Amino acid sequence: MEDGKIKVVVVDDSRDTVDNIVTLLSIGGRNIEVVGTANGGRDGVKIVQKLQPDIVLMDINMPDLDGLTATSIITASNPDVGVIIMSVQGEHEYLKKAMSAGAREYLVKPFTSDDLTSSIEKTFELQNKRKHGSRSPDQVIQTRVFTVFSTKGGVGKTTIACNLAVALARTTKKRVALVDLDLQFGDVAVMMNLSVKNTLYDLVRDLKNVDTDIVNDYLTTHFTGVHVLPAPLKPEYSEFIDAKQVEKVVGLLNGNFHYIIIDLPAALNEIVLTALDMSERILVVSTLDLPTIKNVKVGLDLMESIKYPREKMHVVLNKASELFGIKYREFEDAVGHPIWSLMPEDSNTVITSANKGIPFVMTREDTKVAKAIFGMSDMLDNPEGSGPRDDKPVKKKWFG
Repeated sequence: MEDGKIKVVVVDDSRDTVDNIVTLLSIGGRNIEVVGTANGGRDGVKIVQKLQPDIVLMDINMPDLDGLTATSIITASNPDVGVIIMSVQGEHEYLKKAMSAGAREYLVKPFTSDDLTSSIEKTFELQNKRKHGSRSPDQVIQTRVFTVFSTKGGVGKTTIACNLAVALARTTKKRVALVDLDLQFGDVAVMMNLSVKNTLYDLVRDLKNVDTDIVNDYLTTHFTGVHVLPAPLKPEYSEFIDAKQVEKVVGLLNGNFHYIIIDLPAALNEIVLTALDMSERILVVSTLDLPTIKNVKVGLDLMESIKYPREKMHVVLNKASELFGIKYREFEDAVGHPIWSLMPEDSNTVITSANKGIPFVMTREDTKVAKAIFGMSDMLDNPEGSGPRDDKPVKKKWFG
């Protein structure tokens, strides 16, 4: 980057397309300068080696040398150059191939001047941070991972995860990340009223080019200071995220945040089990109805069967009330675990908070439900004092 401008090379076998891109950048890219163009992959590789631009706009389909091969050559020999693939093909298979070749971004034709400029600036920023960013040993943070999980949907996992993340950030004044791993129907962004720029899908898509110094750019900062990594915007994007990628994402966040809160779906799959494996504490959420109790017991039994220590699993009873026929001690005996935390029933506070997109620990901290969240936050921050309730379970079996 010279004279404050991002140097760009455009590679496309259509002369009209090249001219149109140059025109678009002249309209919207004040800090962008096209320093060279090429009408084929081979010439593109040569001109990039000669001019050493910051960004290359590369067409994917060209007769002499396709854009994916040209991208592989360029990124191997010039790792500081960011390549943006351009294509009329919007299918995810093409995107995956582009990222595997080393591309940093993928633009589907036709695109607007704003789309093009934004993509170039974003790619340049990430490349620049990747090139110059570094972390000294004294900046590394000891990270603790807490997961909010249940084997039954609708029990309030996301509500607890969002409010717990905010409570930890407020009371400890430490860095907190909130990761939504409900890949198909995650609601963390909605609950936090966030305008989402990047999601877990975007981070996974760029994973080869992301390190611990630039991973923060993919998180959205809530006004409470919590850094949120939202779930993909579309359910079908979940197909492109696997357990190994999730493990790497959490690894990248490790050392950047004191606490990572993970909100999981009501499922038992490889991604969920990977997240549970990485967690120091698992908050298993239940309510006092028989179908939920049955499913929660199944989940707890499974975790014990794969040798999770009992102290790793904390049972959280949400919407807690003994008015509907099941006592707390009966519940404890049924699931085989003590209740670690009680969340009282307060639909008015919880639903109003969700509809406004503001965690109730910010606006209704005097309520019992908010105090229960702060209690969980204190116990997690001070694990030596995080014992379960003292009630002894009665001997009444419903399952098993």
